[in-house]
Amino acid sequence: VGGEDRRGLLLLLVLVLLEGTVLPLGAASSPDTSHQDPQSGDHNSGDESHHRNESKKVFPVLSVDYKHVKVPFEISLWVLLASLMKLGFHLVPRLSNIVPESCLLIVVGLVVGGLIKLAGEKVPPVMDADVFFLCLLPPIILDAGYFLPIRPFMENLGTILMFAVVGTLWNAFFIGGLLYAVCQIQPANQTGLSLIGLLPCLLFGSIISAVDPVAVLAVFEEIHINELLHILVFGESLLNDAVTVVLYHLFEEFAGAGTVTLTESLLGVISFLVVAVGGVLVGAIYGILTAFTSRFTSHTRVIEPLFVFVYSYMAYLSAEMFHLSGIMALIACGAVMRPYVEANISHKSHTTIKYFLKMWSSVSETLIFIFLGVATVDGPHSWNWTFVTVTVILCLVARVIGVVVLTYFMNKFRIVKLTTKDQFIIAYGGLRGAIAFALGFLLNKDHFPMREMFLTAIITVIFFTVFVQGMTIKPLVDLLAVKKKQEAKRSINEEIHTQFLDHLLTGIEDICGHYGHHHWKDKLNRFNKKYVKKCLIAGERSKEPQLIAFYHKMEMKQAIELVESGGGFKLPSAVPSTVSMQNIQPKKPPPTKPVDRALPQLPKGREEEIRKILRTNLQKTRQRLHSYNRHTLVADPFEDGVSDLLLKKQKMIELEKKIKQMNTYLTVPAAAPDSPTMCRARLASDPQSYNVKPASDRVPTIQVDLASPQSPDSVNVMDEFTRAGQGDEDQGLMMKPSRKPGEEDRAKDQQKLTRCLSDPGPSADEDEDEPFLP
Repeated sequence: VGGEDRRGLLLLLVLVLLEGTVLPLGAASSPDTSHQDPQSGDHNSGDESHHRNESKKVFPVLSVDYKHVKVPFEISLWVLLASLMKLGFHLVPRLSNIVPESCLLIVVGLVVGGLIKLAGEKVPPVMDADVFFLCLLPPIILDAGYFLPIRPFMENLGTILMFAVVGTLWNAFFIGGLLYAVCQIQPANQTGLSLIGLLPCLLFGSIISAVDPVAVLAVFEEIHINELLHILVFGESLLNDAVTVVLYHLFEEFAGAGTVTLTESLLGVISFLVVAVGGVLVGAIYGILTAFTSRFTSHTRVIEPLFVFVYSYMAYLSAEMFHLSGIMALIACGAVMRPYVEANISHKSHTTIKYFLKMWSSVSETLIFIFLGVATVDGPHSWNWTFVTVTVILCLVARVIGVVVLTYFMNKFRIVKLTTKDQFIIAYGGLRGAIAFALGFLLNKDHFPMREMFLTAIITVIFFTVFVQGMTIKPLVDLLAVKKKQEAKRSINEEIHTQFLDHLLTGIEDICGHYGHHHWKDKLNRFNKKYVKKCLIAGERSKEPQLIAFYHKMEMKQAIELVESGGGFKLPSAVPSTVSMQNIQPKKPPPTKPVDRALPQLPKGREEEIRKILRTNLQKTRQRLHSYNRHTLVADPFEDGVSDLLLKKQKMIELEKKIKQMNTYLTVPAAAPDSPTMCRARLASDPQSYNVKPASDRVPTIQVDLASPQSPDSVNVMDEFTRAGQGDEDQGLMMKPSRKPGEEDRAKDQQKLTRCLSDPGPSADEDEDEPFLP
């Protein structure tokens, strides 16, 4: 790291030396004609020639004109310094694991600003509000909006809006009101705290209350927090821009006018809606224009990334021109254009957009923190211990109270509740950053004489949140065992199940008559598929289902990773791939030699044997699992009548054992030849009306208690052969012949078939000529 520091400092010293020597060098390298006499026309031609020879200089071989390239040269120096510092921090892993990168960059800015001061030079106004809002902030917000995870963002949109709108309003009025009270408690002294009015305090509260997206990105990406907490805090930092802009302009106007009326307050509320909704609409319009333009770029792939950057920047500038929320315009533009643009552009253009946005956002973020340190050294400052200390304490207290109270109400409506650990991370992750400093820098000193004290307090809060909270949040996440982000690649299986659950929940909502967010999401997807895609996506990609498009994207990504890993030469070239992110007609591949099979060649006999085994086993019906019923469920030991249930269960188990041990089975009797359908109908409707004529004396009789046909205790099965001396328990359920002749005749006349227990087939002990029931 020391080498990079010395190199950066050497470049700065060269810059200072060049600034000191540019004037004499410029004077020496340019012809001097200022001493010419205006009355030289009165002299003769010889004297004129003599004077021209004396004023003529030797042609300069080397000349320096630093003022001509001063601005771009200094910009390049700052970018180079930021890049070298960012590179140097990652060369020392131990340092980057302990201290966040944002803290180190601020320290570098402090060092550079201090060296410029020691050199006796004026510190350049690097942290100018126009430079920050028009050049440094847009790349960071565009990168966040273009790669914003839409699904978790929309699923938690209600919670994010509560934190962004209600939470920011609470912080602004709580901090501003209590600061005004503290200033009034202080006696009138030289600091003049008692002279600060309510409106300036509320204006300061609106500036310092908003969570900064740059600081949140810088810290949360290093600790790898889980997706839910990251989208809640980062989404809040993005959407609270509308509240901050409205409150800033509102209190600035009120502080200049000195009075506030009810009408102006109502207009302020309407202005908030206009700023927020207007910014989203401007961004959505430019996003649709970008997607529509990308539909016609199939012949000029080179300029495809240019449309994405230019349209996005125009959306931001258009929103700022009408004092709308530029941040929300960029977020909406990036989120709207991405699915359609990626379906139209080539894969190379997609890669260009991705890495250019990441590069620019990283450089802008680095410059912001360095410029923050340089501006801190530049000053001027007005330190007041009471005001600064109370500001820091109130920021922490207001953040904790707001998060706890809002989470208490939101957990009543959330399916996934926010735990106490989650609330602590959300409250502790409310970092302030350069947006607050830039808004404070824009204050007019004539209207706000305490501007310097406000800036000092803002810088103190930024340093406290970035250094103290930013450095301690990672150990606290590890200490509390907060769930971290899992780097898992999305699979086609996950996408299938996600879409299946979406359709299932939509169907459930339609059946219940509850039109929830799944219902409206399905309506929006249908409208998008039916109308929007046909207008914004070119070719057949507009008709491609979402699942197929995701599969193509995953296959392309997997193929690229395989080629980059060095395994691409093993791919069979005879297998064509239709996967592409661009509308390019692939040429027919030339005929190639047949590739070797991945599996070894099997003999014909072995292959036929495998097929026979598979065919036999796959067609065999398997009954290996017992089905659950009310008799086999485990009884609750605390339920009434548990002993009866256990006894019945034990009897069922014993009955099943006896049935398995039976050696003689019954066979389903053949139906009557005259009318089998009528026989079954009569038997099902009224068993007493069907009289069966026995064909033999040895006919087994089945008697079933009709009152409870499902009870196993009511079944009495008699064996067709008389077997004396054998107990029922030893031989199971045996068939016993009737012993009394009278009863036997009546049984033959009125015998009824009411139930057959099973049909396992004829037993081996039965005679084939044994008569059965008709």
